[in-house]
Amino acid sequence: MAVKRLYAALRSPVNNRRRLVCFYLELKMTDPTLDYFINLGQIQEDDASHIQWSHATNSKHKVVAALNGPCHMIEADILMRGNEPKEPIMAHPPMRDSDITLQEWLEKVKKQNNKGIKLDFKSLEAVVPSLALLEKVSGDWGAPMWLNADILPGPQGTTTPLEAQAFLDAVGSGASPVVLSLGWTTGWSAETDNPGYSWAMVRQMEEVCRGLRHPVTFPVRAALLAQSFDQMKWLLQQSDRYTLTVWTGQEDVFAVEDLLPYRRHFGRSKIYYDLPDSERLELCNA
Repeated sequence: MAVKRLYAALRSPVNNRRRLVCFYLELKMTDPTLDYFINLGQIQEDDASHIQWSHATNSKHKVVAALNGPCHMIEADILMRGNEPKEPIMAHPPMRDSDITLQEWLEKVKKQNNKGIKLDFKSLEAVVPSLALLEKVSGDWGAPMWLNADILPGPQGTTTPLEAQAFLDAVGSGASPVVLSLGWTTGWSAETDNPGYSWAMVRQMEEVCRGLRHPVTFPVRAALLAQSFDQMKWLLQQSDRYTLTVWTGQEDVFAVEDLLPYRRHFGRSKIYYDLPDSERLELCNA
């Protein structure tokens, strides 16, 4: 779509340098993740459902297992150590310590250098020191690098999101090419009806992301998507830079059938499925 728009702009008699620059940037800042793994020969088609994920890779044992396993993207959580020495570590609240620091984690992953990473920030104070470490290794880091944070309140969300502008100011100042994974705090309960993502929520998110130069993926909760199709359709229509990443909580219950409209309606490069392999493969074959 962006290529067609660029071609139309080049033919337009009212074309100007600013328009060309804007279209060029849009082309350059689309998500490179799928192309990376296709070029490695690990994926054979332009279909994001083939991407496999390692979750909560927050220990030495888990990162070794992920590096030796079939996953393409290694996801891990970052927060500041709760005691001295204060430094970014790999842990998910309520844990406040870990057997591996972010620096050690990055060094291990970089040695293999054919796995992408998704770093999930759980505290704002961890962002700046973590980005400083990322800058040290990013010069010859060819693999995809995603930076994730929940920056807005979402359906039944009870945790406090990271302050959106502070997070974006920090990650936007870095020189490394990254994909921003920007989500909502959410909740889900088997005991009640669960509302989906409201129009106000998706419009607020799009307003936040509209001026960003990075590709953006929106992590969305699978159990809330049946009631959110129109909102997500609108959101993806706002920019070629946008994708969705479908995820699920450990206790969530959802029907794969509820995700089929997304699979059928959107281009297959537009939605990642960070789901258990049984559900992901069912969608992959749909």
